[in-house]
Amino acid sequence: MQTVTLSLFRFGPALDRLWVLGQMGRARLDFRAMPDCTFWKLCGSGSGQGFTPRPNTAVWAILACWPDADTARHRVADSPVYRRWSARAQEAWTLFLAPISARGRWAGQAPFRPGRDARGPVAALTRATIRPRHLARFWAAEPGISARIGADPAVAFKIGIGELPWLHQVTFSVWPDAASMARFARRDGPHAAAIRAVRDGDWFAEELYARFRVVSEAGSWRGASPILFPREAA
Repeated sequence: MQTVTLSLFRFGPALDRLWVLGQMGRARLDFRAMPDCTFWKLCGSGSGQGFTPRPNTAVWAILACWPDADTARHRVADSPVYRRWSARAQEAWTLFLAPISARGRWAGQAPFRPGRDARGPVAALTRATIRPRHLARFWAAEPGISARIGADPAVAFKIGIGELPWLHQVTFSVWPDAASMARFARRDGPHAAAIRAVRDGDWFAEELYARFRVVSEAGSWRGASPILFPREAA
């Protein structure tokens, strides 16, 4: 079964942040040399509530798709790009995910191959390419959405990442189960209003919505597990 990994890295001093920015080209070469990685993206992150127009230069992410869980664990633990980034970062955390559902495209591709198992913690990923003429309206609405998600007592973790600042954006959140995530999605407020505006105004040039089962994790974030989920075996 396909396994998707989202790896987050927190860098400290300014020199380390400049180092990872300079690694973008080398990391692309690393992934092109891994034929078992079927899809990958290198992303920066947002600050504040986690998804804002102001970038967070300390936090960077790698999202990748692998043919199975064993390959994913091996590559994250041993491949040069992950080892370099983990060695330089103050902290690193990887979630291992099994796709449940996916709709839409990412850079013209459908990267996720859904299965059927939706037990346990679930993650939601939304990726969009924002049409330039709608940038101001999108970023006017987004802080209210992020604040609403962050205030929901059910959400275990959330972050905003992106390939290209302001234009190519990804929201990622983890919930204890599918029911709690669905309750938030149905609730009226900034989230529902933004969805209506997107559909009515054709804000996005490309979009993808995906759900995953959280299978396991490795590493830590802010010194602990944000989702209190069993760790990967050593």
